[in-house]
Amino acid sequence: MLFSNSESPTEIWQSIKHELHRGASDPKHPFRYVNLGTIGKGFPQVRTVVLREVNQGLNFLVFTDFRSEKVKEVQNSPQVTLHFYHPKKMLQVRVEALAEIHFQDELADRYWRGIPEARRSEYTGMLPPGNKISNPDLGWETNDKSFFTLLKISPQRIEALQLSKEGHLRIQFEKEKDWQGQWLVP
Repeated sequence: MLFSNSESPTEIWQSIKHELHRGASDPKHPFRYVNLGTIGKGFPQVRTVVLREVNQGLNFLVFTDFRSEKVKEVQNSPQVTLHFYHPKKMLQVRVEALAEIHFQDELADRYWRGIPEARRSEYTGMLPPGNKISNPDLGWETNDKSFFTLLKISPQRIEALQLSKEGHLRIQFEKEKDWQGQWLVP
């Protein structure tokens, strides 16, 4: 368990922030791989992405290819949801957020310079992600052009559900309320 009803909302908030930061910094932490939900054509879209960084402003940073469907969906509707789950602590965290696309700008360039040469091919494919191909090897053909994109995801509301045999606990924090905690019915 991460938190109990004997802790104050302020203590719980600090614990949740700590876990979110660990997800970005520790490759073995369960929050490293997060589900990203976007508004797609006709259906909500959910995929797993790698949490690259959580900065001091509590913005979540994710890398992607500019030609991916998720970028098109964010262009159409910047409202996204992140879903984290920690199986050992029995904790679910949902983040309602606004996403910004950074492509060929100063922020994207700074992170691009930090990507090892061996990993850059993930963002230099000849074909966009999701294209149909006749052979899996065709998906790895690269060119000199980079489609590296950084998604900066700014939370507006964070909700945590602590599962427990003694009774579940649910709490939310909202940016517009200066991240003050509010208990919810689980």
